[in-house]
Amino acid sequence: MLPVTPSFRLDGRRALIVGASRGIGLAAAAALAEAGAEVFVAARSETHLESLCAELRAEGRVATAVVLDVSDARAVDAAFEEFGPVEIVVHSVGINRPVELVDLLDGDLDDMIAVNVRSAFVVARAAARSMTGLGRGSIILVSSQMGHVGSPRRTVYSATKHALEGLAKSLAWEVGSGNVRVNTICPTFIDTELTRPMFDNPEFLDWVTARNALGRVGTTEEVMGAVLFLASDASSLVTGSSLMLDAGWTAQ
Repeated sequence: MLPVTPSFRLDGRRALIVGASRGIGLAAAAALAEAGAEVFVAARSETHLESLCAELRAEGRVATAVVLDVSDARAVDAAFEEFGPVEIVVHSVGINRPVELVDLLDGDLDDMIAVNVRSAFVVARAAARSMTGLGRGSIILVSSQMGHVGSPRRTVYSATKHALEGLAKSLAWEVGSGNVRVNTICPTFIDTELTRPMFDNPEFLDWVTARNALGRVGTTEEVMGAVLFLASDASSLVTGSSLMLDAGWTAQ
């Protein structure tokens, strides 16, 4: 008898996507909803969330807006209590303020650590608690290629993404016995509303494209398959891992 390919479908599952109002988070929500999951899209902007939910519902998807500030740990815990349990959680929240470390302001340091690291720990903690007893679960942290390498003007950003890699590896061991998996996806530079102004600078664009094997930046659509893979049974043996979407950046 031939083996059967595990399904990429997510029918009957519930997914909470944090940072879903735009960019990679929005793409993740669209991918999971298309695969059949009921999605709870979370961010601070109610207007953006309601617009996203309207688009998803127009396509026959099931979507709920969750206005949430991930800097508030109590609010995160309350959201999981209200909308959980969920079998899939995606954390797609992050900021970067490129500057050489010697010129970095204390406020920028604190902001990047709070948004990129603390919020991920808070969301992952709530997700792990929500998945206890379910018998399955997938926690997906949007990291970066910079979680595996360094780069000028990105010392703190790289440090925060390295922290996510350590979080995923350690938490995978803590929750693995409950069949809960924890992984990161590590994109290269992706063309989004936030990053597009950077690519308007020809020198910066040349710097980026010269450092990956494909010679270009990525698109949000190119992240969707990775999210779906890690959320589904197709990746049932994958945990504590980093899925590189870096166009070969780290292969040098």
